[in-house]
Amino acid sequence: MIGKLRAFARWIWGGDGTHTPWLRRIAALLFIFLVPAPIFLLLIFRFIPVPGTPQMLLDLVTFQPVHYSWRAYDEISPNLARAVIGSEDQDFCNHHGFDFNDIDQALKQHERHPHRRLRGASTISQQVARTLFLLPVRSWVRKGAEAYLTVLVEALWPKKRILTAYLNLVDWGHGNFGAEAASEAYFNVPASMLSKAQAARLATVLPNPDHWRASRPGPYVASRTETVMDRAWEVTRDGLDWCVKD
Repeated sequence: MIGKLRAFARWIWGGDGTHTPWLRRIAALLFIFLVPAPIFLLLIFRFIPVPGTPQMLLDLVTFQPVHYSWRAYDEISPNLARAVIGSEDQDFCNHHGFDFNDIDQALKQHERHPHRRLRGASTISQQVARTLFLLPVRSWVRKGAEAYLTVLVEALWPKKRILTAYLNLVDWGHGNFGAEAASEAYFNVPASMLSKAQAARLATVLPNPDHWRASRPGPYVASRTETVMDRAWEVTRDGLDWCVKD
C-alpha cells in the first residue's frame, strides 16, 4: 500500500520524466492546502493556543504593531462573551456555522438599497474560519474558501473553542488582537476583569475598531454600548450562551 502511494506521489509530482506536470502539481498543492492542512491545524489548535493569524503576520512583515496574548476561556470575563454573542451572533449556539435568516435579511436589504454596500451577515464561526486561514482580501474566491473552512471549524471544534478563538484572535484595532491586548490597551485591566460596560464597548467597536475608540467613546459608540449591554442581558436571560457553559 505504501509503495503504491509513493508511486502515485511520484507520478503526480514527477510525471513521466519527459515534461513537468505543472497542472498536476498545482492541483496537488491546492488539495493539500484545502483538505489535509486545515484539518490538521484545526485538530492541533483545538487543544493548544493559536500562535497567530495571517493578518498578524502581514502586519509584522509590513512593520505594523501587533499586540497579542492568548487567554483561556476562563481567563476572559464572561461579560465579554455575552456582549459579543449579543451583538455579533445571537444564534451562535443554535446554528451550524451559518445564520441563513440573517443572510436572507441582508440580501433583502441590499435589494431595497442596491447602491449601498452589502451588509455583513457573518457568524462568529465564519469570522473565526477566515481569521485563522485567510487574509482580509474581499473576493468571491475568498468567500467560497471561508464557507468551506467554516464547515470544518464547526465539525472539528466545539462551540466553546470557537468562541475562545474568536475572543483571542479578533482585531480590536490599532494593532491589538484579542481580548487581553484590547483590555490592557483601552482600559488598563486584564481581560478577566472587564466590567459589563467595558465589555459592551469592546463589542460595540468591532465593526470598525480602527476608527472607533472603546476607551474614549463618541456619541454613537456611547449610545450603541447601551444597546449592546441590553443584548448581553438578553443573552443571560434567554440562555443564549448555553453551548459555552460547563
